[in-house]
Amino acid sequence: MDSIRIVVADDIEDIRNYFRMILDRETDIEVIAMAGSGEEAVEVVREGSPDVVLMDIEMETPLAGIDAIGRIKAEWPEVKIIVLTIHEEDDVLFQAYGAGAVDYIVKTSSIADILNSIRSAHRDRLYMRPEIAEKILGEFSKLQNEKNSLIYTLNIMSRLTDSEFAILTSVYEGATYKEIAKSRYVEEVTIRTQVNKILKKFKMRSMKEVMGSLHELKVFDIYKRRAQELGVK
Repeated sequence: MDSIRIVVADDIEDIRNYFRMILDRETDIEVIAMAGSGEEAVEVVREGSPDVVLMDIEMETPLAGIDAIGRIKAEWPEVKIIVLTIHEEDDVLFQAYGAGAVDYIVKTSSIADILNSIRSAHRDRLYMRPEIAEKILGEFSKLQNEKNSLIYTLNIMSRLTDSEFAILTSVYEGATYKEIAKSRYVEEVTIRTQVNKILKKFKMRSMKEVMGSLHELKVFDIYKRRAQELGVK
């Protein structure tokens, strides 16, 4: 199995070295380059073709990392970018997701959490974590909390289990219950049972109604256009 090729971008050398140290211990991860600025990050991605980039935000400018994320995703959309952060400011993280980041890591996170984020991003297995949904919800706090509002829908989605979110995503992408069951190696009745649980959480009578609301509100577009990338594994 090929290693996950990583670029670490941070303007503080000690932090770069820390991440290299913990990642180099893993047999399935290889740090191929490090960068001290957003501009340098773009260059090393161009030269090294990594799978995942760990990207600090504030480097040569306060939002250098976000600018680099946008440039990298424009040229190499297959590269997964995870934000490195100390302070979890809602507006900055929202900008990072809008630019194309797939997750964020607090620099003081446990090694297990850091490794899990990297491996999940590489395998396209990142689902909407409650804390991510909360960040998104913060950007829309002025909306009315009514049935068809964006804040209401995001609040429900933050309470879905990973399995329910994956099924919802597959239905959104056009898969049938039979196809979803086959991909998940379960009986179709199991999928229908989970669909019923989803409907109860949305307080709707059919998935067609749920899909109509999601399309209208462009929920998956907000979550970094993940609807086109995330599939049921």
